[in-house]
Amino acid sequence: MSDRIDWDDAYRQPQAPPWNIGEPQPEYAAMIDTEGVVRGEVLDAGCGYAELALALAARGHAVVGLDLSPTAVAAATAAARDRGLDNATFAQADLSSFTGYDGRFSTIFDSGLLHALPDERRDGYLQSAHRAAAPGARFYILAFGAGAFPGHDGPGPTQFSEDQLREVVSRHWQVEDIRPAQLHAALPEGRVQMPGFLVTATKA
Repeated sequence: MSDRIDWDDAYRQPQAPPWNIGEPQPEYAAMIDTEGVVRGEVLDAGCGYAELALALAARGHAVVGLDLSPTAVAAATAAARDRGLDNATFAQADLSSFTGYDGRFSTIFDSGLLHALPDERRDGYLQSAHRAAAPGARFYILAFGAGAFPGHDGPGPTQFSEDQLREVVSRHWQVEDIRPAQLHAALPEGRVQMPGFLVTATKA
């Protein structure tokens, strides 16, 4: 099974994709200003237009953003250049099997990538992220919970239960905490919030 949507096509449309809200997800926006949350070099996994990576770089953190879409990567690179953020770099990569960053990142953020991956590609993603993580690294994952899309039965992002998330992530990571969280999306009718979870995991 391939990706559920054509990611690069989504970024080529005149209208920005709904997960691009023009700023970091509010859950992360609050976290990155909290002392001790962000440590060492940071990976923004599935960065898209990279508002999170750019916000982190503006706070002085060294950040790498990876995304499957070359269009998104080009836009993020241009935004970093326009903002004078030479501590943010971006590259195109298949996050379910990326290499070349072994042991590098002390903090990893996922702003809705895990729930967008087909079932059979999640394990490769979590394993690749683990390989790229430094010892003791912390991994934050924002993912949709049950009821995020009421009445929708077609293909779309996975809506996890807490137990499902714990089972999936703990195959490669030590899960420290899972708590309810809100994910925001920008729709034509305005900003909406959907239920989800914030996972905090570590590389033992």
